[in-house]
Amino acid sequence: MEPNIGINEQQRTQIADGLSRLLADSYSLYLKTHNYHWNVTGPHFNSLHQMFEGQYTELAAAIDEIAERIRSLGVRAPGSYSEFARLTGIAEGTGEESAEEMTRQLVLGHEAVARTAREAFSAADDADDEPTADLLTQRMQTHEKTAWMLRSTLG
Repeated sequence: MEPNIGINEQQRTQIADGLSRLLADSYSLYLKTHNYHWNVTGPHFNSLHQMFEGQYTELAAAIDEIAERIRSLGVRAPGSYSEFARLTGIAEGTGEESAEEMTRQLVLGHEAVARTAREAFSAADDADDEPTADLLTQRMQTHEKTAWMLRSTLG
């Protein structure tokens, strides 16, 4: 059955396309953050290790919310590495970067995800899709705050 939620199919598809890019960026940032959590070294190991854990844990919950919103719109959510690689703008991390470079890369990642959420917002707003607009607003707020906190550790 097609969803009959007051948003036409074209709008639902357009919104889901933006959410799919957000999902791919979020999943890619999750993997990068988890990698850095495992592989960070140096004098700030403990604080960065804990900070990165909090960030990837938050991202894991967000990934599920984004995918479920795509499904609520009646569209299949991307869920493979190849789909995410095609949709994301987040570069992979090797885990061999310095702690400072890891932190810098995560700042760039969170800023990129915030931009992706912001780009997806107009389609949701145009369709009066308040649940998606709310989700996107929350994601922008979280990623902008996380980027600020990471930037602050860089001095």
